[in-house]
Amino acid sequence: MQTFFGVFLVSALVLAVPVQAAERPAVVPDTMAQRLLACASCHARKDVNDQYFPRISGKPAGYLYNQLINFRDGRRQFPMMTYMVNHMSDDYLREIAAHFSAEHLPSPPAQPSDAGAAVLERGRQLATRGDPALKVPACVACHGDKLTGIAPAVPGLLGLPRDYINAQFGAWRNHSRRALAPDCMAEITSRLSLSDVNAVASWLGLQPLPPDPRPAEVIARPLPVACGSVP
Repeated sequence: MQTFFGVFLVSALVLAVPVQAAERPAVVPDTMAQRLLACASCHARKDVNDQYFPRISGKPAGYLYNQLINFRDGRRQFPMMTYMVNHMSDDYLREIAAHFSAEHLPSPPAQPSDAGAAVLERGRQLATRGDPALKVPACVACHGDKLTGIAPAVPGLLGLPRDYINAQFGAWRNHSRRALAPDCMAEITSRLSLSDVNAVASWLGLQPLPPDPRPAEVIARPLPVACGSVP
């Protein structure tokens, strides 16, 4: 009997001792950064410049919001993205867009390319001057002189891997990526040959980001084509 009560007393004392802080469950902070770890695992890793998951930090908030809406509403097709945003409200998608727009990660390095000099020169011409014969405006005419985008809704093109840019041209070509009408990029893509797509993607993929990669706040001239996703 004494043994029983001794064990009972020791057990009661053990249970009465406060749990050490190290043994307590961790308190997870309710912040946007914590909530969006799943997004950051693909889009904001500091150690990887993935070929198919673009960096989204620092891109204009309006552009990011438009893309989240497009995934949710079926204008862009990628099952993982659609699953993640399918039940999110417009207001919450705006919060997500604002979070990543305000984040500025170190710029990824430019990727090597095996494209020849003639291909890269064609890509440079398309990016900086366009092709009037094809009615294709220069990339800089919409995406800014530094190709880092224009707030609130035009994305930057530098820092994107060549394969990702190629894939997006392909998505516009086969209509698995769409935007609000008039869909200016779908129209431009339809005028480019596959060799032109490869040329401009190769040239863009080689260009380093400028020291200040933030998007421009204003555009100095009207856009050369009407875009439904640009206010």
